[in-house]
Amino acid sequence: MKNWIQDYLTAHQAAIASIDPTEIESLIRVLQDAHANDRRVFAIGNGGSAANASHFSTDLGKGASDLLSRRFKVISLTDNTPWITALGNDYTYDDVFRRQLENYAQPGDVLLCMSVSGNSPNLVQAAEWAKSHDLTTIALISTRKARLADLAQHVVRIDDGHFGRVEDCHMTICHLLCYAFMEVPELRGA
Repeated sequence: MKNWIQDYLTAHQAAIASIDPTEIESLIRVLQDAHANDRRVFAIGNGGSAANASHFSTDLGKGASDLLSRRFKVISLTDNTPWITALGNDYTYDDVFRRQLENYAQPGDVLLCMSVSGNSPNLVQAAEWAKSHDLTTIALISTRKARLADLAQHVVRIDDGHFGRVEDCHMTICHLLCYAFMEVPELRGA
């Protein structure tokens, strides 16, 4: 058991080390620009990535916003269960994020997609819609061949394919994005 734990932790450390700080800085600038221009930030994912989308939206909307003169407009499209189930039932589950974007999104808004596979049909459909409607698109993915990598303007790949480790790394990135606004003084003037 100890060997398995140590191997897991070693692989996790390598996955974390694969995060490129330059890419994260670029994403922070995207959020800074969205905030400065009063744009919305949407977060989506399935399963554990849906939970990460909710967590990210909470941290950006509450924690990061508490220190700014104006709050972030951030929405996790994973959180309205009645709406998601209505869309999935009346149309198809592939539509659950795109159809919400149709109600809320405007050009210049930001869509953050989190997916280990990078090929979830509902995320791909949302990213395609976002791209065609002039939203800034971000994809946090793994090393797997991913359709989201072809659609998103900003792509961060985690050098691992293990669902748990990749989702942990995505949450680390989300914390970096949020805590930058909490802990980097020059971002607080945003």
